[in-house]
Amino acid sequence: MTAERLGFPQPWLTVALFVVWQFLADGVSGASVVMGLILAIVIPQITHRFWPDHPRLSRPWVLVRYLVVVFYDIIVASITVTILILNPRRPRPAFVSYPLTLNHPLGVTILASTISLTPGTVSSDVSDDGRLLLIHALDVDDEAELIRTIHERYEKPLLEMFQ
Repeated sequence: MTAERLGFPQPWLTVALFVVWQFLADGVSGASVVMGLILAIVIPQITHRFWPDHPRLSRPWVLVRYLVVVFYDIIVASITVTILILNPRRPRPAFVSYPLTLNHPLGVTILASTISLTPGTVSSDVSDDGRLLLIHALDVDDEAELIRTIHERYEKPLLEMFQ
């Protein structure tokens, strides 16, 4: 019997909502667990019609490695941006057009979100044909190096997960 047949149209979303609620609830209590379960069950039921296709992770174990890399990069980027702000040298901001290899809409969304979560960079736009992601970076020495880093650290694991 599948999770969908049991009334869970998005089982991973259900789990994620419950876990996030527990982190936001300022401690685990009976009330936070009950509310977390209610939200985790009801929200996917309400929103399942809006999902064009069910995202399928072909290699879910890559997700754990991806999250570790993202958390590490957020910490390193936070320190780098702090040093940049405190340094009298002026940053070199730039808009960079990143050529996308990903074509899965959820994968592109996760990549754009990851870039925006990392201090010093923000995803600005996706081209109409879905082949370019416009990124604003706070300090760019070498655009090609930024593109290579994003591809190696973020897009390649997402390609493994979604294609």
